[in-house]
Amino acid sequence: MEFEHGPNDPTRKEMSPLLKLALELGPLGVFFLFNARGEQIAAAFPVLQAVGKPIFLATAAFMVAIAISLVVSLVLTRRLPIMPLVSGVVVLVFGALTLWLHDDLFIKLKPTIVNCLFGTILLGGLLFGKALLGYVFDSAFQLTDEGWRKLTFRWGVFFFVLAAINEIVWRSFSTDFWVSFKVFGILPITLLFTLTQLPLIQKYALPDKPGDA
Repeated sequence: MEFEHGPNDPTRKEMSPLLKLALELGPLGVFFLFNARGEQIAAAFPVLQAVGKPIFLATAAFMVAIAISLVVSLVLTRRLPIMPLVSGVVVLVFGALTLWLHDDLFIKLKPTIVNCLFGTILLGGLLFGKALLGYVFDSAFQLTDEGWRKLTFRWGVFFFVLAAINEIVWRSFSTDFWVSFKVFGILPITLLFTLTQLPLIQKYALPDKPGDA
């Protein structure tokens, strides 16, 4: 019998793809905007000058945006997807450390920590015979056991690649470049990788059950 990933709770509510994308990318856009225009924003709202440099102002705004995104997602769907939840918790923890210690190292480490965490979960799960990708990504499609194992392995490795890229960028370039790359570089890389996995998904996709829409 094939193992099917993904929750089947009949009470769950689905969110429109555009709104889901906005909730996921919106906080990144806020992060970029406040870092790029931090001085102008602080000048317009003097109370924000106490936060410090634009990267610290951007970090505070990022934390607020992430919290709002999670709350909206919870209200609309009555649940929180694992990946945004874990990422959001790490943002709040490392963002708080960034602001408290006034050191942007912590917010720069956040992508490394999150990607290593997911990579470890996926590859570690495979060691115990569990292909966890469907739960991590809240997957809406169904694959055979072999398909999930192969896709889980590829994504597990890819997460570690993203972590390595983040380390190289923040250690080698300016903070402004790192912020821009985080917003405009990681997404295209991830989308490109996702597209390269479509043949595998099509090959191992389970046929629709009778009565499925």
